[in-house]
Amino acid sequence: MIAPGTIADRIAETYPELSPQEQRAEDFMRDHLDDLAVYNATEVANLSGVSKATISRLYRRLGFDSAEDLRDHVRALRSTGTPIVTETAASFAEHLDQELANLRAALAGLDLQPSATLIAGARRVLVLGFRNSYPMALHLRQQLAQAREGVELAPLPGQSVGEELASLGKGDVAVLVGFRRRPSSFARLVETLAAGPASVVLLTDAGGRRYAGQVDQLIECPVDSVSAFDSYAAAASVVNLLSSAVLGQRVPEGRARIAGIGQSYQSLDELETV
Repeated sequence: MIAPGTIADRIAETYPELSPQEQRAEDFMRDHLDDLAVYNATEVANLSGVSKATISRLYRRLGFDSAEDLRDHVRALRSTGTPIVTETAASFAEHLDQELANLRAALAGLDLQPSATLIAGARRVLVLGFRNSYPMALHLRQQLAQAREGVELAPLPGQSVGEELASLGKGDVAVLVGFRRRPSSFARLVETLAAGPASVVLLTDAGGRRYAGQVDQLIECPVDSVSAFDSYAAAASVVNLLSSAVLGQRVPEGRARIAGIGQSYQSLDELETV
């Protein structure tokens, strides 16, 4: 049995030592990694053109006790957001179906008013995001900054977050964007925020439910995808709705701020004119 690793790592490591039939099976597996989450051993054997005995032997070589063990491994990789590369690209129709499913799941029963109330009434808002979540945090900060003053982003390039957390006080709100493939320090960050005086809003996927008891508001958005990479289309839609809900609670202030920002754009000639 080989050392632990992802299925792709194990295939690459064992390939030179395999028989032609086993290599043929591994060629199929490598090109259909995502499909291994649902295929049983018989299906893999039939589709790769080898015997079921060859597949069973190959699974053991790869370090899996059974087809179910391998399926669990692939499902676990996908659920953590690990990109799974295949040569069989999903169709646009499959992609669209998954995007629509994500949107429906994100918006079903969604109540953003409690989170919007916290953000709209806060003295200061700090939006935090790491890794894949950072671009979405940046987008959220940009939208909220149209609705109100005092919205900041962390971490900035070359910046740690300790000094930002230390400055959070009562009446402040930390909006933490934490989708899967979170850094190993994420749980400690949630604990630190929960122990502090600021309110905490968490925008996350299903894997972030574990933190529900430590934050004031949790907003869940699926990021599932039929391609190798996670999709943030539903998250972007929720960011739009959340920012709009905050603006809706600060209509006079928001109008004044948007007008002021527009005047700054004009004086700086920052935006193209239609």
